[in-house]
Amino acid sequence: MKILGLDSSGLVASVAVVEDDNLLAEYTVNYKKTHSQTLLPMLDEIVKMIDLDLGTIDAIAIAGGPGSFTGLRIGSATAKGLGLALKKPLIQIPTVDGIAYNLYGSRDMVCPLMDARRNQTYTGLYEFTEKGMEILKPQCAVGIDEILEEINKRGCAVAFLGDGVPVFRSFIEENCQVPYSFAPAHVNKQRAASVASLALIYYQEGNIKTAAEHSPDYLRLSQAERERLAREQTNE
Repeated sequence: MKILGLDSSGLVASVAVVEDDNLLAEYTVNYKKTHSQTLLPMLDEIVKMIDLDLGTIDAIAIAGGPGSFTGLRIGSATAKGLGLALKKPLIQIPTVDGIAYNLYGSRDMVCPLMDARRNQTYTGLYEFTEKGMEILKPQCAVGIDEILEEINKRGCAVAFLGDGVPVFRSFIEENCQVPYSFAPAHVNKQRAASVASLALIYYQEGNIKTAAEHSPDYLRLSQAERERLAREQTNE
């Protein structure tokens, strides 16, 4: 089973190819360029480096949200375009689940944090058991204080990761009442290899879509949409 993974849901752009339990290639960049400049060239480089015939992949895995609205749209359009051209199914992986999967096998509870601005975070809670990754709290958009309150109530050690860690680190250090740690650099941001690996499980469970059926899961309205609604309510 060969899966092409794409993730452009945050600051990181990442492309990977996973075949069964082997990571054949991964190209990840965390820089200031837009994903429209990086994603397809990165895929093209992987295709050349491992002599990949895209027709041989079984499915395309995409980090389906939440995350950056622009990034999600770029990733979605890329995945849909490839799916339609190659006549391959899409596997939509919740972004926060994909990030949590970076820490597969962690003994501690895992809490991804994505910066959603205004002290809000895209987050969830996960643990790893003999059955694999268990979702304790599905991905959601909440205040950092809310997720930390739930962590404190659960009373078990937790590992934080994601681009929200630098934003919320001081708040965590001041308010987290359980043992905690922060994931190291090689696993603390989005990785397409994790998206593709998790997609293997989805594929086996039949959790796939056609390219036409795919659409990102934003979890909340964009800032422009929120401002428009606020203006409309003010004018009522």
